[in-house]
Amino acid sequence: MNELKGKVAVVTGASRGIGEASARALDAAGARIVLTARTVSDLNRVAGDLSNDPITLEADLSAPRAGSELAERILASVGGVDILVNNAGIPMRRKPDELTEEDFDRVFSINVRSLLMLTLGLGPSMIARGGGSVINISSIASLRGPLGRVAYAGTKGAVDAMTRALAADWGPDGVRVNALSPGLIVTSIWEADRRDVPGLAEQLEERIGLKRWGYGADVADVVVFFASDASRYVTGEVVAVDGGMARVGSAPRRKD
Repeated sequence: MNELKGKVAVVTGASRGIGEASARALDAAGARIVLTARTVSDLNRVAGDLSNDPITLEADLSAPRAGSELAERILASVGGVDILVNNAGIPMRRKPDELTEEDFDRVFSINVRSLLMLTLGLGPSMIARGGGSVINISSIASLRGPLGRVAYAGTKGAVDAMTRALAADWGPDGVRVNALSPGLIVTSIWEADRRDVPGLAEQLEERIGLKRWGYGADVADVVVFFASDASRYVTGEVVAVDGGMARVGSAPRRKD
């Protein structure tokens, strides 16, 4: 499968979870991958399995100008990009009476500010190459009201709004901007709760229309769709990849 052969794709937060799965899927589709994350050892582990001359760049997106500076480093390494998967982000569980300004600033700095500034830094290179695809990884937290995640949900609502606005700005230049909203995905974020809280995984599973948790590959396959010409007439969309959790009623599990 070489539908993305000759394309350069940037994946942030590529050292594990959805980012790792997306990097692997895009590489399998023929793209050259620029992987970024904070943990060099994990980046090297993922890159070691890829086939198309991957590049790894260590990056912490919490600091001011981090997104802009990462864009500059990427362009210095590869010249220009065709695909950007904005996956890097942090979760945050804080009840309203626990949330501090420091918490708010941290989650917005990574999930919103750096995401946007990295995108703005790379966008002109996409335009110069005749177009491209930006894929923002949002969350179903932007589609429903999660308990104890007011700041985190706010970041993902911002990502969705920026997705639509940038799609309008860059549509005439051939750059498509879409967002994916994953639901319950088996990643390291959930590892401790799934292991240590009896019955939690099963209880949450019952809320999902398809009656199973998702995996990184379930999201990565949709990433490849939005990166490829298969989605050439789709922009400004926020697509839930959640097994029906956000918008579909959950029927009881069928008994054998």
